[in-house]
Amino acid sequence: MVQRRVSDELDSATQRLIDEARIITGPALRAPSLLPGWSRAHVLAHLARGADAMRNLLIGARAGQDRPAYASPGARDASIDRSAAAGARELVEDLAASAMALRTVARQLPDEAWRYQLQVLHGPRFPARQLLTRRLAEVELHHCDLGIGYGPGQWSAVFAAMELDEPMRSQRAERLGYSQPESVRAISMARKIPPYRPGQPLPGSWIGRRRA
Repeated sequence: MVQRRVSDELDSATQRLIDEARIITGPALRAPSLLPGWSRAHVLAHLARGADAMRNLLIGARAGQDRPAYASPGARDASIDRSAAAGARELVEDLAASAMALRTVARQLPDEAWRYQLQVLHGPRFPARQLLTRRLAEVELHHCDLGIGYGPGQWSAVFAAMELDEPMRSQRAERLGYSQPESVRAISMARKIPPYRPGQPLPGSWIGRRRA
């Protein structure tokens, strides 16, 4: 099943994101990201609320009904601002919890639900089967946007070669030209800042566990 393979890629990409997000210090979290006007906290908050929105869409697909991703563009922006104001630990816990909730719904979705036509706000409809690819692109591209040393060199070979629709294809190409600072991973290893542990899944991680 294509969705299962993409979901496996998404698991790994999400794990990499959370692994590094947990070692961003408070001041660094409030620093500007590589997205104009957004702090790193805003990028992480956007990813958390994006997972919630996609979960809402899949719950609707499971029922064969339209379910809004967001109540409105204004409500979307306000929810991101609220989440971005949280402390570093709370924000990363929110990011992990929202990702796990999306994963749970996706892993339990029946095959026929993946054919349901979804809609985000007033955008064009698209089949639910495209949603996990969109989420994978969102996680990988916004991980780059954090400006913490994560770039195309850390993408999986599958994502780097994956056929993406526009605008995701152009957005991926844009990240190829990003100039990244020293990675938070390298800094944490040099300073021995916990909780970075190379090669070990985070507490509560779903990576390496039997998949539902």
